[in-house]
Amino acid sequence: MIVALIIACEVGFWVLLALALAVRYLLKRRRTSVVLLLCEPVLELVLFVVTAIDLRNGAEPSWEHGLAALYIGFTVGYGHYMIRWLDGHAAHRLAGGPRPAAPPKYGMARARHEGGLWLRTVVAAGVALVLLQGAVWYVGDGGDVDSLRSFQWAALRAAGIHGLVALAYLIWPKRAPGSGKDPERERERAGVR
Repeated sequence: MIVALIIACEVGFWVLLALALAVRYLLKRRRTSVVLLLCEPVLELVLFVVTAIDLRNGAEPSWEHGLAALYIGFTVGYGHYMIRWLDGHAAHRLAGGPRPAAPPKYGMARARHEGGLWLRTVVAAGVALVLLQGAVWYVGDGGDVDSLRSFQWAALRAAGIHGLVALAYLIWPKRAPGSGKDPERERERAGVR
């Protein structure tokens, strides 16, 4: 049941987002689109409440409850970013707005971008950890909470691995093609022999 609700929340997220953007750019009703976008967190609240009720009614904590916590954490960490990204593309396609800037590909700008994404992952993992710990306390000593604990470790691993990727971009920034430090190649390009 929880998995079906997670899928329904994900579908609902995209349907509400598509409706909000259509109302904003095709019908030119900005306030209505804001109201639709403000309905997005209600989906996660419903998922949270149903998961808590499921545990309260004696359901054995399982991977479904852990997945619900990770989903809510991801939505909190990345939801606004995804909405803003899609809004920029919708404004460009539907309202003749400027083409949204692509994320930087090279150098320290890319490292900053990756660092910002990693911070979102940290927020997502933090929210998931808090929800999972709350579920562990909620179930108490009488229940088997191993699956919830394993999802806590999964959230920590995801944040750690993403942190290593972001750190790699900082330590070894990707160079733009043609910006190498090979002096022979630079002289050939400049026409100096």
